[in-house]
Amino acid sequence: MSASKTGISEFGVYVHWPICAAKCPYCDFNSHVRTDFNETRWSRGIARELEAIAAMQSERPEVASIFFGGGTPSLMSGRAVGTVLETIARLWPVSKNAEITLEANPNSAEQNRFRDYHAAGVNRISIGVQALDDASLKALGRLHGADEARVAIRMAQEIFGRVNFDLIYARPDQSLEAWQAELEEALQFGTEHLSLYQLTLEPGTSFATLARQGKLILPHEDKAAAFFEATQERCERAGLPAYEVSNHARAGAESRHNLTYWRYSDYAGVGPGAHGRLSIDGKRFATVAERLPERWLDAVDKNGSSLVLTEIPRDEGAREHLLMVLRLSEGLDLGEYKARWGQAPQESQIQGLWAHGLVMQNGTRLRVTPKGRLVLNAVIAELAA
Repeated sequence: MSASKTGISEFGVYVHWPICAAKCPYCDFNSHVRTDFNETRWSRGIARELEAIAAMQSERPEVASIFFGGGTPSLMSGRAVGTVLETIARLWPVSKNAEITLEANPNSAEQNRFRDYHAAGVNRISIGVQALDDASLKALGRLHGADEARVAIRMAQEIFGRVNFDLIYARPDQSLEAWQAELEEALQFGTEHLSLYQLTLEPGTSFATLARQGKLILPHEDKAAAFFEATQERCERAGLPAYEVSNHARAGAESRHNLTYWRYSDYAGVGPGAHGRLSIDGKRFATVAERLPERWLDAVDKNGSSLVLTEIPRDEGAREHLLMVLRLSEGLDLGEYKARWGQAPQESQIQGLWAHGLVMQNGTRLRVTPKGRLVLNAVIAELAA
């Protein structure tokens, strides 16, 4: 789908698989531990919700990316993944070079499905490694060991054309030196993409409760900033610069699906708790699915979909766009933004931030500086005011 005067360039499909073998103490995603679930019924429900979204669109855009997230999508069989992909191809034209990503855990049982996923059409795998030492993995509630993670990365590289894996840093009691050594090992795998997240305390998680009780202490914000800066500098030298706050890639290896979010393009979201953004008849809509898996299944069985559709007011859409796109190192094209929304950040706002070294502007392109990334939320709030 080519760029248009609306500013929307690519269309993606997000499939949420909410089942996990265990709930990690830092995770606030819509994930649920279930041991007895009917995969056929789940796959059928996802297909019906995809059909409901396609029916909303007067024109069916070409799918540029598909992302299986969770939860733990690598608990799905290759057959189930293939069924979902066949449904998408039936409902929309799919680009010949579409990026099809599946999130996976390194557990040995899930590794055994890698070749099945590839045969089904998955061409990019994203592995939730999170740490490369056993003590940290145990503290993070992960079910795999460090050696199991190393094997999973190597296996993925043999099977898939594109591989990413995640790590979490600024963990309790982690020294900067230990993180630098861990990052060095991660870079030695030679993957084209790394997702490197600073550990944060999300409301409602076990870690947040432990922190309130004084049983878990994260690094002070100054130390956390040192972790962030060291991460940016080392990845830059390794040829994997940050194209987004927490995501690093070689040129051309950025996640196309995640860029769809950050550039505020359209995407369909299906499965329990999934969100989507759709442009229908010149208006912008948010979609959200029922969060609780059992209620989601019941709603889909009875009504064909659990989705709630809400029109996004123009001012809110403009703000959402700003919140997303300024996370990217490519920044915001002020001209395109104004053409899409009829408004743009004021020159006085930009100059105030520029004077403090928080943003830079080259022609119509506005970017947040490395210094500004450390206080990104404040920068965005000022520009969106």
